[in-house]
Amino acid sequence: MSNPLVTEIKKSLNPLQVFSDLFKGRDYSFWLDSGMDKTKLGRYSFIGGDPFLVMTSCGREITLDAGGGKETLQGDPFTELYRLTERYSVKNTTLPVPFGGGAVGYFGYDLCHFIEKLSSRADKDINLPECFFAFYDVVVAFDHLEGKTYILSSGFPETDTEKRKKRAAVRLEEVKRQLETIIPLSFDATEETDEAVEANANFSREEYINAVEKARRYIIKGDIFEVNLSQRFKAQLKVEPFTLYRRLRQINPAPFACFLSMSKGQAVVSASLERFLKITKDRVETRPIKGTRPRGSTPAEDEMLAQELLASVKDRAENMMIVDLSRNDLGRVCRYGTVKVSELAILEKYPTVFHLTSTIEGRLRQDKDWHDVIRAAFPGGSITGAPKIRSMEIIDEIEPTARSIYTGNIGYIGFNGDIDLNIAIRTFIIDDGQAYFQVGGAVTYDSEAEKEYTETLDKAKALFGALGLEEK
Repeated sequence: MSNPLVTEIKKSLNPLQVFSDLFKGRDYSFWLDSGMDKTKLGRYSFIGGDPFLVMTSCGREITLDAGGGKETLQGDPFTELYRLTERYSVKNTTLPVPFGGGAVGYFGYDLCHFIEKLSSRADKDINLPECFFAFYDVVVAFDHLEGKTYILSSGFPETDTEKRKKRAAVRLEEVKRQLETIIPLSFDATEETDEAVEANANFSREEYINAVEKARRYIIKGDIFEVNLSQRFKAQLKVEPFTLYRRLRQINPAPFACFLSMSKGQAVVSASLERFLKITKDRVETRPIKGTRPRGSTPAEDEMLAQELLASVKDRAENMMIVDLSRNDLGRVCRYGTVKVSELAILEKYPTVFHLTSTIEGRLRQDKDWHDVIRAAFPGGSITGAPKIRSMEIIDEIEPTARSIYTGNIGYIGFNGDIDLNIAIRTFIIDDGQAYFQVGGAVTYDSEAEKEYTETLDKAKALFGALGLEEK
């Protein structure tokens, strides 16, 4: 058995209702939610629950939970995750959608210490795993362009062919029965709250402006060309994490959004706009974002701001520096002559901001796979800087708290070896009743500190809105 079992559900289903009816409130459920532009980046969404294996890590301590007891070991989480995906590997599959089962979760930014030798001075005050991936044998997939819904069932963790077939059939029918009980409804409203919410930052305005100037001094000295500096906000969460997600997706639908439910009330709520890496067979793609303007309050102001961004020498230079860095990263694992820039600093419109986005593509060498690509490119250059290693050292020096999941990656690693991972921006980290969210921007020689601070607030508008705040 190579391909998973696949069946199409012959009725219209709303992914929001499917998740709410089948998985809301359950540990280790996920929704990879493409909320916009079904003809380009937002064609597919995936939902699942009841993983057969959960892997988490903190430092070199790795925990494997297969439901019947936990195993703890020491090692490199990238290497251990690769070993697990190889155990449950099925190559050369033919699927109606890009993802038919596999590992869903995140790589936290702080895993950079397994890629490069870096200092670690920032305060690690969020109690979430640095790496979290759960393995799902059954996935509900939505093709928004074709208007189709599929169930895909792999039969793992069984590895014997006959046992896998039997388990796959049983699990598929189980989920099919659950989906058939759903009565399609209009399902978009979210409950409101009148409770006051306050968000506190880990920088004051003056401190962030001073941090930008400190970064500029490193640029003037010649240490770096560009560095991404961020500030973090913390607020008490007065609604369920999934309610927060529903609000966020209404305010800011995004092509790489997601909701991940973990254990002990921990969750990840994301409306990411940026793809880190996509691998389909031997094709690899990255889409760095660099360059931002807020949306205007009138059509005329909107157009003015869009044209201002397109004409900005500074923003285009930011984008070009990261394009060059990304080309170099992919060049380490792709065939000679195949790395190309297919889109350069194009304007993309989102509900609260404009961005400049580029796309870099390549063809993997025959001896390389997703594990090699991650090690070559992690963490993304658009959220570190150039040169990358020195930029990460400066981030650790200047930012007072560790980034945790922020600017890491969220997404899937398929049993067939294909992956799709976002950059974890526009993302809430939920832990112990608190919602943490972080926003940043690229500092260059031409940066004006006040404008850099304002840019972070522009990027936070959707997050403030989901919490019920106008602006900090």
